[in-house]
Parts: sequence; structure tokens; C-alpha cells
Amino acid sequence: MSGMTVGKAADLVGVSAKAIRLWEARGLIPRASRTESGYRLFDEADLEVLRFIRRAKTLGLTLEEINDILDLQRGGAQPCGRVTEMLDAHLLRIDRRLAELQQLRQVLLGARRAADRTRRTGGEAVVCQAIESQPDPDQWPPGPPRHGQEG
Repeated sequence: MSGMTVGKAADLVGVSAKAIRLWEARGLIPRASRTESGYRLFDEADLEVLRFIRRAKTLGLTLEEINDILDLQRGGAQPCGRVTEMLDAHLLRIDRRLAELQQLRQVLLGARRAADRTRRTGGEAVVCQAIESQPDPDQWPPGPPRHGQEG
């Protein structure tokens, strides 16, 4: 039986052996052949799939999305249209998150300025004016999960 071990494949592809084992367990790559002593063996075709998975992950695709793409390709379909849809969805989520972060930045900047003003005028706050001067969080624009909403 010829081939390379999971460690050698991981080194060549630039991922951890643990990642390869996970991808195999999740069905992204076919079950590797094994030596008599149970070591996984990978060939060049396996390396190409592993490289594809690594590149897709760097684009932010989830393992489930990558598996969908691989299934389409293995079924003879051209998955590029589906990939484009996935990337567009990721871009939309990133744009939304950036807008939320910009809004949060403005809230934090306002809190910081209010705290500076209070301190310069000799005012005191029970805890800290930067927090106490903020509106009720339920009135804030959507943003990262707040305490108690970490779901």
C-alpha cells in the first residue's frame, strides 16, 4: 500500500493532523486507506481535496458549506454558482457586522467623551459616568449579544 501518513499530508497541505481527522469524520474527504497497523494513508488526490478545504476555510466557508460544494462537484455539477451565493451571503453578514461595530464604536466614543466631560467638571458617578450615562441597552441599535443574550 502506498501513500503518506496523516502527519505528512498535514505538513504538505498546511493544516493540522487533527483537522484532517475531523474533515474525514465529517465526510469531507473519503475514508483514507489504512496500513495493517491502522495508520491512515493519503494520496495526491486526497491532498488536492485537503488543499481545497483549507482554501475554502480561509474564505470563511463553514465545513457544512464546503461539504455541500464537494458533494455537488462529486455529483458532476459545477458548484461555482453555489459558491458565489455562499460568498455573497458571507459578504452580507460581514457588511451587517461592520455596520453594527461602527454603531457600537459611536456609542463607546460618546460614553468616553461623557466620562471625560464629567471628570473635567469635577462630577462624580456612583460607578463610572461612561456606563451610567448610556441609554438603556434595549434602545441601542442591534449589535453584539448583550449580557444574558449570549445564546
